[in-house]
Amino acid sequence: MSDRARKCLVIAAGRGSRLDSDDLPKPLFRLLGLPLIERAIVTAKRAGLEDFTVVTGYDGARIRKFLDRLAVRREVSITHVVNENWQAENGISVLKARDAIGEDPFVLLMADHLVSPRLLSELLDAPLQEGTVRLAVDFDLRNPLVDLDDVTRVRVEGGRVAAIGKQLDGDNSFDTGCFVCSPALFDSLELSRKRDGDETLSGGIRLLAEAGRVSAHDIGDAFWIDVDDPRAVRRAERALIDRLPKLGDGPISRYLNRPVSTRISRRLVTRSVTPNQISMFVFGLSLVAAALFAAGGFVALAAGGLLAQFSSVVDGCDGEVARLRFTESAFGGWFDSVLDRYSDAFLLFGLTWHVFAVQGSALVLAVGFLAITGSFMVSYTADKHDGVMKARFDRGEGGGFRIGRDLRVLVIALGAVLNLPFLALALIAAIMNFETVRRVIAARESRVAT
Repeated sequence: MSDRARKCLVIAAGRGSRLDSDDLPKPLFRLLGLPLIERAIVTAKRAGLEDFTVVTGYDGARIRKFLDRLAVRREVSITHVVNENWQAENGISVLKARDAIGEDPFVLLMADHLVSPRLLSELLDAPLQEGTVRLAVDFDLRNPLVDLDDVTRVRVEGGRVAAIGKQLDGDNSFDTGCFVCSPALFDSLELSRKRDGDETLSGGIRLLAEAGRVSAHDIGDAFWIDVDDPRAVRRAERALIDRLPKLGDGPISRYLNRPVSTRISRRLVTRSVTPNQISMFVFGLSLVAAALFAAGGFVALAAGGLLAQFSSVVDGCDGEVARLRFTESAFGGWFDSVLDRYSDAFLLFGLTWHVFAVQGSALVLAVGFLAITGSFMVSYTADKHDGVMKARFDRGEGGGFRIGRDLRVLVIALGAVLNLPFLALALIAAIMNFETVRRVIAARESRVAT
């Protein structure tokens, strides 16, 4: 059996009483705006899976109603399996899905475990041998996201699982709750239940491990967490927020804007506002800031500068909300970029108008023109430059220093607040055009090097 698994079995039958979710079934508990089970399914879809079987139990009717809507909204296929005996161990829920899964290899996930799409993709990449199971294990025994009192422990020897259990001596890794399975798992679960009286999933895995039929997949530094109680919820939220910064962030964005924007996004993600609406709001802030620049007077100038910097902070929220909700789209990113270019033009033109109204010099118009042109060229060259920097980062050479919109807007804001608008325009003109030339040279050298 070497076919890549295309089906995904999700166990969502438990009540989750430790989560303290006001009688809401655990799979529907919302973490940063999305139910746990939606996060599990969308993550699996991003790893290439679209055919899902979900086992429900406690308050199953409500969960199944949600999943029917989710299947349409997320464009996936969901088959329902009901476990009336949901209070039993989790191995029973897996057995209930035997007929729905059939004889194909499948991915097995827990609805309350969050994992990264990369973890699942890498787990699926290696071929699965007939009659075996592959378990994703975490060898980082100091992982701060792991509840050491509740985690299932694993001992791996020679690339295979030698032992598994909650209470295990000599363990060297953790069970992440992610498996790629052949149908042999069902026979092993039946044997564990009938012969040993063990109805847990770990019991079935243990029997296969004793036969040398469970391989271990090292997840490396990939993200995972079991969301089982309020403390785990807080850890999961912090971890997801901490993963929001992007490789392409400049230093201003990473160290000044993101710490504020992520706090705002944490609130917005629980509201009905969409990322595109956030983009439009940011554009509106930029228009008001530009109008304040053009109005004249230091008070209006300073207010415009503060508003411009605030818009730069909030500008990160559309992408953050989209990533937290798994709603990123090519159109959304492009739409945000279009509005950013308009915002830059209005801000710089407003600042140029302000200085020209005071000085009346043609030099001001020339510097303003160079600032706007340089800013547009930095934006135009961003995709190529980021590709070059990513290639260098992947080769271990570092991602380099990125100059972008975050720095540009900060210079505008500081120039306005400090009443040095012409100096701000001159700095932007010099920095942005120099950066454009540097990027062209970097791209040429990269082409030669490859």
